Amino acid sequence: MRIRACEANIRWSGKTYEETSTRRSMADEPVRVMGLSGSISASSANQSLLTLALRAAEQAGAEIVRWDLEENPLPLVGAADSWEDENVKAFQKMAKSVDAFIVSSPEYHGSVSGVIKNQFDWLYFEHVEGKTFGLMSTLGGQTNSNTLNHLRLIVRWLRAWTVPTQVAVGKVKNAFNDDGELADEELANRVEKLAHEVIDHANRMRD
Repeated sequence: MRIRACEANIRWSGKTYEETSTRRSMADEPVRVMGLSGSISASSANQSLLTLALRAAEQAGAEIVRWDLEENPLPLVGAADSWEDENVKAFQKMAKSVDAFIVSSPEYHGSVSGVIKNQFDWLYFEHVEGKTFGLMSTLGGQTNSNTLNHLRLIVRWLRAWTVPTQVAVGKVKNAFNDDGELADEELANRVEKLAHEVIDHANRMRD
C-alpha cells in the first residue's frame, strides 16, 4: 500500500526530473524582497517602518533590495518623456527580479500617498503577477485600515497576493523611540510576523 500511495503521488505531481531540479535550485536561493515606501524622505516615519520590516526579513534569511526615491526619483506616469526614463526602466527591472514586496504608505486624505500610487502605476503584470506582498501604513491620527484596504485592491488588480498580517501604525509621530524602534511591543512583533509571512509565502509560491 505504501508503494502504491507513493506511485500515485508521483503520477499526480506530473513533475519531470528537470522541473524538480529547477525548483530545488530556486529553493536554495534566498527569497528576494523589494521595499517600497510611500514617502520620499529617508528620515520619514514611514521609511522607518519599512526599514524595520526589511530588517526583520533580512534577519529571517531574505535578500533585501530597496528603491531610493531621493536618489532615483520616478517621473509621474504620462509625463513628458517618462516612458523612456532610465530610472523607470531600472525600477521595473528591480521589481521583476524579486520574489516579494514589502510596502509601506502614509495615509493621506483616507487613502494611499501619491508617491506609492505612482510607483504602482509603473508596475505591470510582467513585474509582479503571482508575487507576494506585505502591506503596512502609517497615520497621523487614529489607526484605521483605509490605506491597507486600498493597497490590497491595487495588489489584487495586479494579480498578486497579500499575506494575512498587515500593519497600521497610528499617531505615528509618537510611535518610535529614540533608537528608531517601535515603542509598542505588540506592533513590533506584528511587523516581524508580517516579514516572516512574506518570506514563507514567497517560498511556497516557488513550489
